[in-house]
Amino acid sequence: MIKNLDIHALERVRSRFNRLYGPQEEEHLMERLVSLIGRYGVGLERYSRDKLWDEQTTILITYGDMVRNGDEPPLRALKRFADRYLAGAINTVHLLPFFPYSSDDGFSVIDYRAVDPKLGSWNDVQELGREFRLMYDLVLNHCSRKSKWFVDYVADIAPYRNYFIEADPDTDLSGVTRPRALPLLTQVHTRHGDMYLWTTFSDDQMDLDFSNPDVLFEFFDILLHYVAKGATIIRLDAIAYLWKQIGTSCIHLEQTHEVVKIMRDLLDMVAPEVILLTETNVPHEENISYFGEGNEAHMVYQFSLPPLLLHGLINGDASHLTLWAASLNELPKDCTYFNFTASHDGIGVRPLQGIIPNDELFRLADHVRGLGGHVSTKANSDGSESPYELNITYFDALGDAPDEVTDQHIARFICSQTVAMELKGVPALYFHSLTATRNYTAGVEETGRARTINRRKYSEDELGLVLSDENGPASRVMTECLKRLRLRSKYKVFHPDASQQVVNLGPDWFVVLREWEDLRVVCISNFTGEYRDLTIDERLYRLNRADACCDMLAGKRYMGEGKVIAFKPYQTVWLQY
Repeated sequence: MIKNLDIHALERVRSRFNRLYGPQEEEHLMERLVSLIGRYGVGLERYSRDKLWDEQTTILITYGDMVRNGDEPPLRALKRFADRYLAGAINTVHLLPFFPYSSDDGFSVIDYRAVDPKLGSWNDVQELGREFRLMYDLVLNHCSRKSKWFVDYVADIAPYRNYFIEADPDTDLSGVTRPRALPLLTQVHTRHGDMYLWTTFSDDQMDLDFSNPDVLFEFFDILLHYVAKGATIIRLDAIAYLWKQIGTSCIHLEQTHEVVKIMRDLLDMVAPEVILLTETNVPHEENISYFGEGNEAHMVYQFSLPPLLLHGLINGDASHLTLWAASLNELPKDCTYFNFTASHDGIGVRPLQGIIPNDELFRLADHVRGLGGHVSTKANSDGSESPYELNITYFDALGDAPDEVTDQHIARFICSQTVAMELKGVPALYFHSLTATRNYTAGVEETGRARTINRRKYSEDELGLVLSDENGPASRVMTECLKRLRLRSKYKVFHPDASQQVVNLGPDWFVVLREWEDLRVVCISNFTGEYRDLTIDERLYRLNRADACCDMLAGKRYMGEGKVIAFKPYQTVWLQY
């Protein structure tokens, strides 16, 4: 029997069904929803939500097979890596899609409810979950053309014959926002002849029709299945493009926001401890719209952060980063940012729109090409193309030359990761950032896909050898990053809900004050490749009333106003008052 269902949440869902599918469907859909709750055991017991996150919440982003050991299921090798290195520093693992798939390294899903046998089993996933919280992807915009759903669509078998979006190829679709420079429609031969189907991302990724409530309920079921299998964060992949309506841009539609709200309502009713995260690689104001009024996503990706950090550090100028960070608004209750610098995708540059001039964006793209990276483009409505994504490892993107790693390069990179740790929100490190991985150019040549440059797979022995070299970049970066994460986890000022104030000390510096009750830490980073002195004067001293402060990172003590702090190139200090 379902216990203590929130009547107010149910009424919110009822109104959302009405807006999406009309009053004639409302009652029937409510009956379906109530009968769904409790499936997989989710919702049968009520859980109290003491907290969604705290200062110890940190995420590793990884594929299930980043570490391999012969014929052993890679998830087991990943677990050994996590158990050995991450304790006390990272408490959550984002397992990128680990389901059977046909392309896009997992994001063209064949079977949403199965674990790819090449990776392991549900038991292997749940073994990883014994020591770490788990984050799963809900890839809901599209599925693989090799999925049973699509095979049955082609054969005209119910209910899947109504799961996909057909369109007349003569329809004017030029106003549709495109994330790829590829055709929007794909011709498919079916039992009833050739049809043209909506394919936002590739001709192997068939867009699903959420105007059909059966599709929404399919994903309700999958959502509850993932919660039952240990997910504590659900990432809504490519959610911005979900709802299609000809005559619109088909991005950020009101109906898409309603779908996110329904999923939030469902989780609030049956699994309030589970976090909903939206992935929308778009300009900042569009991105944060998925917080709604505190009734949509709990967390959104901070997509402007990776390219702004990169731009600031390679130019020795934190001005744009400072102005942007200072402009961030207060968040609704139970909402925060997902702060990252790199992921399995490239570095999206659409979020720089309106923040840096176009000529600086093009120079940034040239910088990446000069370091062995690639620049992916998107199609614009006028037929032109513009940079969409920089494909390079974040470590190499902060380098000086493609064939060498210097101390300055490593310091610059560690600075980038430290800034992401100190900002308001939850920090997330991609596997290849933690291991300072170089560009995987051989992989790009093998697959023909630019994103492969940042998706290298290690053998367990090879990775162990790389990390055992104490003077090598991988060991130096991982050791320092984990050390800083462990330190961060001990201080409430780094709680995602702690207050944040950005201080403008000029282009050389990025400065942020974090505060929790009577605790204060001022985080200061030198964004230049030069030694710099900074005097603790009224600009910083007014933030506190202490006579002394201590750099938590170096353990060095400074006495009051007028004290000069000597900074090395790209050094960060965390001054505790």
